[in-house]
Amino acid sequence: MKSIILGILASSFFAMTFILNRAMDLSGGSWVWSAVLRFVFMVPFLLVIVGLRGDLKGLLSELSAKPLTWLTWSSVGFGLFYAPICFAAAYGPSWLVASMWQITIVAGSLLVPFFSDVIETPEGTKTVRQRIPVKGLFISLIILVGIAVMQIEQAKHLSTTEVVIGIVPVIFAAFAYPLGNRKMRAVCEGRLDTYQRVLGMTLASLPFWLILSVYGLASAGSPSFSQTVQALIVAVSSGVIATLLFFYATDITKGDVHKLAAVEATQSGEVIFALMGEIFLLRGKMPSIMSVAGMSLVIIGMVLHSFASQSKSIDINGGIVGD
Repeated sequence: MKSIILGILASSFFAMTFILNRAMDLSGGSWVWSAVLRFVFMVPFLLVIVGLRGDLKGLLSELSAKPLTWLTWSSVGFGLFYAPICFAAAYGPSWLVASMWQITIVAGSLLVPFFSDVIETPEGTKTVRQRIPVKGLFISLIILVGIAVMQIEQAKHLSTTEVVIGIVPVIFAAFAYPLGNRKMRAVCEGRLDTYQRVLGMTLASLPFWLILSVYGLASAGSPSFSQTVQALIVAVSSGVIATLLFFYATDITKGDVHKLAAVEATQSGEVIFALMGEIFLLRGKMPSIMSVAGMSLVIIGMVLHSFASQSKSIDINGGIVGD
């Protein structure tokens, strides 16, 4: 239950991403700077946190040991996740982008076969490929149905081009985030804690953001003061607080694919928090009855995930019984 509570708390801070990205877009800010500035501002905060904990030397040692691996998967997990999210903010309200983002719940489950566990057997150490959590995936489909209901309603007011441009980047990001996160967790093999891993991935993704910033300068010029301040808020709330909470929540599942699926399902709470922010902070329109019905399905799916993860029985050897 602790991991789920942390996941829900993280989702409230993650929602600031969708709300402020939408606010920056409405005020004329470029999506490029919304993305770049968040990760640039994250660096000093994380350096202070890790430095005060005395863990900086160990992180630098890991980075220097496998620099290309860090660069690759950090660019996937952070760069190819957040840049598309910011791009999509120009094509719909924050709650809609947040709802589309919940596809990552299913994406995380589908990525399971790409990872393996090392177990001890009477014959010695054996590598076993993880299995897709079928029950968790079925529950995730309820969330997807809710998202589909909301998208059908929204599609009535958008052109086909706008729908595609607003949806495809988010789907891409939904797979990139859990893939990069899990790959780096596997690479670290427990040698780094959550704070070190987030800082390491942020530092390793900087070349990606440097390249994107060059494009931003050429296409939109430098960011305004207002956008810079809003990006700083996103960096602290979503980039630092939410990311650390979420990564810590996934870490304490200890690789249990069922509990991991439940933690990733808590991200659906972002839809509700984003909706509240859209209405009260951005004075956005109230969603239609159909959209509310879709959001209700998303919440139901999240709750079912939580109950499913708690209902797994543990045998005397610590193994999980059941699907």
